[in-house]
Amino acid sequence: MKAHSFPVFGRKAAPSQAGAAGAELTPTELTPTALAYRMATRKLAGAVSVLTFEPGEGHMGVPVVSVAPLSLHPPMLLCIVRQSARLSGWVETGQAFAINVLRAHHQALATQLAADHGAEIRLSPSVAWTRLDTGAPVLADALVSFDCVLDEVMARRDHLILLGRVVATRLTEGDGPLLQWGGGYRQLSGCSGAASS
Repeated sequence: MKAHSFPVFGRKAAPSQAGAAGAELTPTELTPTALAYRMATRKLAGAVSVLTFEPGEGHMGVPVVSVAPLSLHPPMLLCIVRQSARLSGWVETGQAFAINVLRAHHQALATQLAADHGAEIRLSPSVAWTRLDTGAPVLADALVSFDCVLDEVMARRDHLILLGRVVATRLTEGDGPLLQWGGGYRQLSGCSGAASS
């Protein structure tokens, strides 16, 4: 399938019901209910992923808060990321992006992304890249990459919910996924996958 097979619509982010995004509250500013909620959500184990796109200033990466399959026909993903100035500007005109599921050996990259509190960063030219159907930058050694066309965007508080139509996928062999659980990174042993594209 080619990227132009999926028309893009509804790209403009819907107005946030909470107004302008604000800075994240520190633990001392959170209510007991919010602190309990944060601790509970850290028990939701999940694969660590990064959204990659190219706004004309090199390859950019944004840590993914959550990603989930949305439909099979057509194949679609739902992806949640924190809002940032560059990313919010890109969704007005952007069409292609990729979701890359990180491997255990990508922990340094994940730590770098997390250190910027969800803001997008320009990824090092030394990182190995490839491209699939849409032309979006894809992490060459990701466990799996989903090559997507932006379909719709919704703004909720300080996050963006992206719906992407998947036009290509890429699997690689190697170590297992990098997981996030309990406020830290975890690994699975004995994991491998067959390479395909």
